[in-house]
Amino acid sequence: MKKLLLLGTFCLLLSTSILAQFPMMGGMDGGRRNKENAAIPGTAQATPKGSGKISGYVIDSSNTKAIEFASIALINKATNKPVDGAICDVVGKFSITRVPVGEYKVVVSFMGYKNATIDEVKIINKNDEIDLSVIKLTLDNRVLQEVTVEGQKSIIEDKVDRLVYNADRDATSKGGDASDVLRKVPMLSVDLDGNVSLRGSQNIKVLINNKPSTIVASSVADALKQIPADMIKTVEVITSPSARYDAEGSAGIINIITKKNNLQGLTLNMDTSVGIRGGNLGLNGNYRKGNMGFSLGGHGRANYNVYGDFYNEQVTANSDGSKTFNTQKADTRNQGLWGNYQLGWDWDINKTNTVSASARFGVRNGHNYQDRMLNQRFSGSTLLSSNVRDVDIADLSGNVDLNVDYTHTFKKPQQELSFSTQYSRNNRTNDFINSNLDINTFNVISRLKNENQSYNQEVTVQSDYQTPIGKKQLVEFGVKGIFRQVNSDFQYFFAKGSDAPYLPISNAATPSNVFDYNQNIMGTYGSWTSTLSKTYTLKTGLRYEFTDITANFKGDKALTIPSYGVWVPSINISKKLKGGSTLKAAYNRRIQRPSIQFLNPNINAANPLNISYGNPELSPEYTNNFELTLNTFFKNTFLTLSTFMRNTTDAIESVRDVIGRDTLRTTYQNIGNQDAYGFNAFGNINLSNKFMLGLGGDVYYASLRNNNPNPNFSASNTGWVANFRAFGSYTLGNNWGLQVFGFMRSTQVQLQGYQGGMGIYSLSLKKDFKDKKGSLGFGFENFFTPNGFKIRNELTSPILNQKSVTTLQNLNFKINFSYRIGKMTFTDSRKKKKSVNNDDLKEGGEGGGGGGQQGGGAAPAATPAPGGGRPK
Repeated sequence: MKKLLLLGTFCLLLSTSILAQFPMMGGMDGGRRNKENAAIPGTAQATPKGSGKISGYVIDSSNTKAIEFASIALINKATNKPVDGAICDVVGKFSITRVPVGEYKVVVSFMGYKNATIDEVKIINKNDEIDLSVIKLTLDNRVLQEVTVEGQKSIIEDKVDRLVYNADRDATSKGGDASDVLRKVPMLSVDLDGNVSLRGSQNIKVLINNKPSTIVASSVADALKQIPADMIKTVEVITSPSARYDAEGSAGIINIITKKNNLQGLTLNMDTSVGIRGGNLGLNGNYRKGNMGFSLGGHGRANYNVYGDFYNEQVTANSDGSKTFNTQKADTRNQGLWGNYQLGWDWDINKTNTVSASARFGVRNGHNYQDRMLNQRFSGSTLLSSNVRDVDIADLSGNVDLNVDYTHTFKKPQQELSFSTQYSRNNRTNDFINSNLDINTFNVISRLKNENQSYNQEVTVQSDYQTPIGKKQLVEFGVKGIFRQVNSDFQYFFAKGSDAPYLPISNAATPSNVFDYNQNIMGTYGSWTSTLSKTYTLKTGLRYEFTDITANFKGDKALTIPSYGVWVPSINISKKLKGGSTLKAAYNRRIQRPSIQFLNPNINAANPLNISYGNPELSPEYTNNFELTLNTFFKNTFLTLSTFMRNTTDAIESVRDVIGRDTLRTTYQNIGNQDAYGFNAFGNINLSNKFMLGLGGDVYYASLRNNNPNPNFSASNTGWVANFRAFGSYTLGNNWGLQVFGFMRSTQVQLQGYQGGMGIYSLSLKKDFKDKKGSLGFGFENFFTPNGFKIRNELTSPILNQKSVTTLQNLNFKINFSYRIGKMTFTDSRKKKKSVNNDDLKEGGEGGGGGGQQGGGAAPAATPAPGGGRPK
């Protein structure tokens, strides 16, 4: 830990030494510059440079915000042909160097805005430098009626601080959910249960439209199933968050941006899909008049015909030296209903003041079944006992997110002040019923029921301020408070036969209680961005967060959980290379607080051979991230190469022991160290204006150890892990298009074993209607594996050995239909609304609320405890 902290400090000192090598521009010497020395826009200034230079800034005329990625074309007036160009950076700045002597005009353009032209730009002497100052673009009010865009846009884009996957350009995801979309995003991996990993780590934070939600906090896997793929516009992956983001999410942040309409007029969109495994229906309406807009939408999804099976072998070592051998097998099925509804309102009061509000409601009704689960216990080859059970795991929830945001901009470009508030609550019912059946007649002998009524409530307030210093620097700072209340009310019941009423029970094996957990986080940050020279840009920051926790069981004294504070530094340095390539280096320190998924003491006994419970006294994990990335272009190819290193200390790891002679018991402790070293690459290749190909892969070496001094529990493991994906799109003509996708994940290294690899693939054919107002599509998934595919898992320690095989049938055919009604014109789509970001809490693990069974074929050995998931 000390070495890594010293390394982080070294990176900060390194940035200081870099600053010393470059002359400070803009605000650092702004106080010493006078009017006589200031550049006059449009006039030449002699400089010691070796060639002519033209520079300036591009902003939105309505809100004075920088227009990142605006295009600058330098046109020779004699020939009226472009001779050079540039792209604006994150603060709207552009620079064109090595400009020969001559007369030019500069044309500035960006989609949705009218072009701006600056005439009479003259380079008289070869060393002249022209400062065009601030160029303002105004919105283009052309009516969007019969707009046809030729060529193909990239599915994947790499921006200054994040990777962007454009889901709305991918037809293969239509009719699916958010987990189907995330499987296609570089650096991400999604298993069959919907658990998401970023570069091999599940310690991520998922935001929806830059906002947190208690539905995501409860279970990322369950939340993704609630979001239809048709609703998603883009997915942003942020591997090196700045100080402005919360300290949570040790591997990074995933931001899901949903489709929304900032166009003038009235529109109505309908999206529907039906297939042999599921279906969905979505309606979205938007109305905007002048400076005010409203939106109302809803999506419903259903899963059905999701079947599978599992087989599990478990060997446990007994204290007398003997071993007990158990087997389990069952057929599995999965069904569920999800709904997501949202209402939005925004009002541009004037050019400098904006207020917006939104409400999002979600419901879930999911059931996972294990039918006729046969349990057999052996001693050697002798059968000692057997029983048959039916298991019904229910996961029901309702959530609400309410947001109000206000932003004030100033006359100075990039200067703004914002206030954001959010209320979020998730109510959850996470129960199971374990029915013991007669092995011959399958009549119910007895029933064991666990009820877990829970809620997770968050109130967030924050304020942010940013202002430029001169022309080459930007400072940001802010404060934030997150106030959480979590409650889990769990109780066990027992009944004889199939009709007898349930009677409450409470003992050491099946306890009942009420658990309250309150967490208050106060944070503040400062961040500084500076253009150091023509080629170097630096962004560095520091964040501090203080966490206070109180927790107690009903009728008992409060648990003693100490408060703690943490400093979180970050630094990002980028260098522009020749030919438009960019090299970026980054370091950041992150933490991962344990969610209620790991804290909830409710005992999950849905599978009596594999029980689990949380540990309320867990501490956060601490992670140091290092990253080096190269973005480059050549011919028709965009390529990104990156290498990374991640070290995590105080990692939350599973601790397993055996009670009785055959029951595996799992809980959690801060005893782990996790190291990962790897690289990832992806590229977009435009083979023609009709054919685009995307290829990518992630490979890393994982080193895991739990530092447990007990030899029965001590564990370590190492190995290589890889993920590969490919995407292709071809325009057939006559408004027909074809898209294909494939993903493969290798065997995953785990602390005490491994999880088998998997692969999925799909093909989509789509026909766009006239005027692009609608489309009809056909999707085919995993059509070469009609009987499903198998995933093999193994868990090994000195006291147990467990092997399982899961089979999931995922062949699917679906029909997609969408249609849009309405007339639209451009309005201020660039105006950025500030909002709450709670980049928070460690997810995953084996104590989740039933999420482990979402794949329909997951083995009960890994079934999370009902109610053990973060209460909603």
